[in-house]
Amino acid sequence: MANMIFKQSIDLAERINIMQRDSIFDVADGNEVYIPDFTAIKSEIKSKSTLPPLPKMMLSNDCIFNCAYCFCRAGIDSKDRYTYTPKALAEMSVDIAKISKQGVFISSAICKNANYTGELILETLKIIRKTLRYTGFIHAKVMPGTDPELIRQTSLYANRMGVNIEVAKSEGYAQIARNKSKDKIIPPMRQIRELINMGQDFKAAKFRHAPYMASSQATQLMAGSTNENDYEILRLSSALYKKYEMKRVYYTPFQYTWDAKGYKDLPQVATPVWRMKRLYQADRLMEVYGFTPEEITPESDPYLVNDFDPKAAWALRNIHLYPVEVNKADYEMLIRVPGLGTTYAKRIIEARKVCKITHDVLRQLGVALKRCRHFITCNGVFVGDSTDNLDMYKKLLASPL
Repeated sequence: MANMIFKQSIDLAERINIMQRDSIFDVADGNEVYIPDFTAIKSEIKSKSTLPPLPKMMLSNDCIFNCAYCFCRAGIDSKDRYTYTPKALAEMSVDIAKISKQGVFISSAICKNANYTGELILETLKIIRKTLRYTGFIHAKVMPGTDPELIRQTSLYANRMGVNIEVAKSEGYAQIARNKSKDKIIPPMRQIRELINMGQDFKAAKFRHAPYMASSQATQLMAGSTNENDYEILRLSSALYKKYEMKRVYYTPFQYTWDAKGYKDLPQVATPVWRMKRLYQADRLMEVYGFTPEEITPESDPYLVNDFDPKAAWALRNIHLYPVEVNKADYEMLIRVPGLGTTYAKRIIEARKVCKITHDVLRQLGVALKRCRHFITCNGVFVGDSTDNLDMYKKLLASPL
């Protein structure tokens, strides 16, 4: 097997750029009051920092599948086809992982067949772990239809695994990815969940010689590929989180802006990028804030909008619930206040144990009052704009991307 079908002069940075291209489808009161020192609360309750993107390393872009949207599809005539040896990819992956300090994502197009590609990825992981002694984070992609034994062995070397579901509706495979099907994607997804649970059981039982096993899985979904609305996407994502215990569902915009061989009747689509950000925000509302798909995208309004983030849109639809009293509201209501999130809600709950919450206390807790003051009272005091005009709230919450 050739190391790579490329000019020998191509450097590592150029190789990584090409891999990134190929894997694109693969987120005040005026009165003086006594305010306790909240340094401890602020230091103990912090929001999580956003990690930089995980470097994506492609084993091969020489795909046998002919998905309409993909740069690696078989129907594209390209002189830049490549397939790395496991040793070459492993060495590059470790080098990049050490630079990023975040780990690495090992992916690939389907070269020859799913099992052949899976074997190459497995061998790459073995070299990374056993030969190069890399102990950091590895996310390994699983090809649709991969043999269960290969998936099991891969789980012994990866921290996270994932097979991409791609479409929001099953009929979408026939429309844009005719070599793929739900029957080739759901079984690996189910097996990965079972392997993760098995590993957790081993860990809980504290078996002395328990094997290392992957601890999470993720998948990817393209928005706009089947003319679906956002409620349909969020409902699917919610089911994936619950049924297959996903760590993350990643969203990408479906782009079909050129004619692909075998898809002459497929309409051209360019899903706006802003929709992805709204989907990620909605996704976090479900997983972190406890919102349901029906709350975020009700039947009467099943699409996310550019003008408002999903939480603000929910507040506008439920403006009758505001203002809320921060000294009495429970955690679930506090996190639904525009301008407050999980971190500040937790700080408020803790601070209420030692004092009454005033607007000055909120400032001491790090809360910016610009947005939330219009939706709260502090010990009965309201300092927002005294108006029932919904247009004022729309202007206040507007956040075009």
